[in-house]
Amino acid sequence: MTNTEIITMLIEELKKVSTPERQEQAQANFPSRLHILGVRAPDLKATVKTWSNILYDFSPQQWIQLCLELSHHTIFECQTLAFELLWKNKKALKALTEEQIIALGNTLDNWVSTDTYSTMIAGCHWREGTLSNKQIKTWLASPDRWLRRTAVVCTVPLNLRAKGGTGDTERTLMVCEQVIDDRDDMVIKALSWALRVLSRSDRPAVEQFMEKHWERLHGRVRREVTTKLTTGRKNG
Repeated sequence: MTNTEIITMLIEELKKVSTPERQEQAQANFPSRLHILGVRAPDLKATVKTWSNILYDFSPQQWIQLCLELSHHTIFECQTLAFELLWKNKKALKALTEEQIIALGNTLDNWVSTDTYSTMIAGCHWREGTLSNKQIKTWLASPDRWLRRTAVVCTVPLNLRAKGGTGDTERTLMVCEQVIDDRDDMVIKALSWALRVLSRSDRPAVEQFMEKHWERLHGRVRREVTTKLTTGRKNG
């Protein structure tokens, strides 16, 4: 089968489990210029599992090429599917080059795709050294809100055990310091998330960061991070 044939079959499977209700909810929750079919996360993950088995003999480069094509499709679920398939197929994930990583994320336009890409692809490769600090800084300086959010969310795999993180205070705070004055809501929420995750492995560093930058931090960040530090939860 060609990649075009595989993608056509994948889309047909996704359409079978899509619903108008889920489509409406998704369009309201994470608007995108991409067409949203309306597929629940469990159904998407089931598709990932099924096709990982069907294409079990794919080489890492075959997986990468398929996922690159999926990531540039006009259907939202195809984009997310690309990231999930690479996360599932660890040899392909590990084989990604920096150029391919960047290409996978150059059509991001909503927080779901951005966060999936950042936690499953870009952030993991930044941690392992495939993705450079220079690229993270380039994203931080971008006028594109989704690329700035990508850079901040990339800190999550540095510190979250579920994503392979063991803690990296230096790089996390380097990113956080760059977006203290950013007042885009998507970046503000990402900054809060980054600091809350870091607090699990280096609470003193987060406390010092909060004290040092308190006056400049957005109220949401102050509230959510302080609540996390005092109660262990985001919202108390």
